[in-house]
Amino acid sequence: MTNADVIRAHYAASDAGDIDGMVAPLSPHVTWTEAAGFPYAGTYSGPDEVVRNVFARIAEDWDAYRFTVDEVIDGGDTVVGIGAYSGTYRLTGRFFEARVAHVWRLKDGVVTAFEQFTDTAMVQKALRGSA
Repeated sequence: MTNADVIRAHYAASDAGDIDGMVAPLSPHVTWTEAAGFPYAGTYSGPDEVVRNVFARIAEDWDAYRFTVDEVIDGGDTVVGIGAYSGTYRLTGRFFEARVAHVWRLKDGVVTAFEQFTDTAMVQKALRGSA
């Protein structure tokens, strides 16, 4: 299995709502960075922090939240996933869609770091309920 296959499997687990499958490739010491301006912005260490501060909060706050992958770029130890987020924020009832890139760093098939780049202005509009 290539590193790109590892990331494709993560995305497939995400589509299936399989949290265990999503965290399976993460190192116990993974650093996971959500973009500034994103509701879950920050850098988290380890799978438990990622689940608690990102995955669980998304599940609590959004209806039909998903990442639709358009392309996975295999750069060896660096893999990039490009696509779009979408979902409806429960508190405002506002839907959003925003382009996103994920940069994954792997060693021996294990994710050691993740960084998200996204159009946070689109997400903020849904949070605020403004047009």
